[in-house]
Amino acid sequence: MTTPAEIEKMIAQTALRDQSAFSALYDATSGKLFGVCLRVLNNRGEAEEVLQEVYIRIWHKADNYAVTGHSPMTWLITVARNLAIDRLRTRKAPTRDIETVFDLADEGPGPEAAAIASSQRTQLNACLDELEPERADAVKQAYLAGETYKDLAARHAVPLNTMRTWLRRSLLKLKECLTR
Repeated sequence: MTTPAEIEKMIAQTALRDQSAFSALYDATSGKLFGVCLRVLNNRGEAEEVLQEVYIRIWHKADNYAVTGHSPMTWLITVARNLAIDRLRTRKAPTRDIETVFDLADEGPGPEAAAIASSQRTQLNACLDELEPERADAVKQAYLAGETYKDLAARHAVPLNTMRTWLRRSLLKLKECLTR
């Protein structure tokens, strides 16, 4: 059995990039650290992967180990335990609310929003009916169908600036109508 002083020496030599000391450290501690990973993860394959990450971390962070009089195994076990817990956290699926789990969420508007939209649509249609038919058509084509002013002017056989005036005045009339 390896003593704490010997493990401390192996960690110190590992900090100096001594590969034989690192190998000896692995041989002396891997069984215990694997047990810690396996206990946390309860999955042999994941525990083996995390154990590999533990020794990579030890190789890179050995110089952070400080001799404090406590067992060096405490530091090694803490590294293993923390990495295993990190893996456990990433394994768990993110929590979702009940609507997402059962896919009950309706993508459409709710009843209140649908009623308001219907009311607004009715009011807008009534206001559009107050406009001259060709101007109402121009407003619908420009703002609902995305037709250009130039295309509208050609369709209605009016100059471009006249079409702009029609649309601007029609929008002002719609605004006035909708605020009544």
